[in-house]
Amino acid sequence: ASIEDYFTHFLQNKPQGEILESNVTIGHNWAQDCGIYEFTMGTTGKTVKGRYTFNYIHEDGSWKINHHHSSIMPECIVIAEPI
Repeated sequence: ASIEDYFTHFLQNKPQGEILESNVTIGHNWAQDCGIYEFTMGTTGKTVKGRYTFNYIHEDGSWKINHHHSSIMPECIVIAEPI
């Protein structure tokens, strides 16, 4: 499956996200936000916690996402099932 397919499927669940923990580091023309967020799926009410990282760069007068990573919290995995 492609990245586009993943996000299309994820968005069909009507997720609502909340940042639970955020650690921001700021440098010259870059910033990083690492933490934990939780999504509640609007279609099912299921929740899933995940770790995230966003790296930003200041380029051409604006801030842009340079890198993003997200993964489910390992302690949340009891039995693998679709989100």
